[in-house]
Amino acid sequence: MSTFVDPPRQLAWRHQGLREGFEVVFTEPRWTIEGATTAVEERAAFAVQYAIDLTPDWVTRGARVASFGREVHLLADGDGHWHVDGVPDPALDGVFDVDLESSAFTNAFPVHRLALAVGESADAPAAWVRRDTLAVQRLEQRYTRLPDDPQGRSRFDYWSPDLACELVYDEFGLVLDYPGIAVRAPV
Repeated sequence: MSTFVDPPRQLAWRHQGLREGFEVVFTEPRWTIEGATTAVEERAAFAVQYAIDLTPDWVTRGARVASFGREVHLLADGDGHWHVDGVPDPALDGVFDVDLESSAFTNAFPVHRLALAVGESADAPAAWVRRDTLAVQRLEQRYTRLPDDPQGRSRFDYWSPDLACELVYDEFGLVLDYPGIAVRAPV
């Protein structure tokens, strides 16, 4: 089972490959995550700002995501039921994580919450927020814990309908390398 230490107060990822840009994240006050991504993808610039409320078990309780005059509010009850902009969204029933298309950080949520042992797999559907329209939809995902790499870092096989890859995490349970998308930047 993965045991991670508390993350630092500030983090950053350099987006590369699919998009070029940066994501910065601040983890104080504890359990409210604030961040922003600015990048260029397919010759179009975008910026997304967010605040995500988590429980100490890394279950998403709420999120505010904004981009150039558009904003979406998500509220979760912790039992797998969601409201999007105040309206119940039954398509998200059974979801415990938010996943922002613009963020490498949000891949930490299911890894922490599930605490998988090597060889274990779990489905981790997410409330996925598009970077361009801020539309929210259910994203099916699956994480499988792999043996640690030679440096002792946690590895996971990640699957969603549009992507399959291996993700490497640091001692904080944060993605170090999201192939073709982002790498952790020193802060």
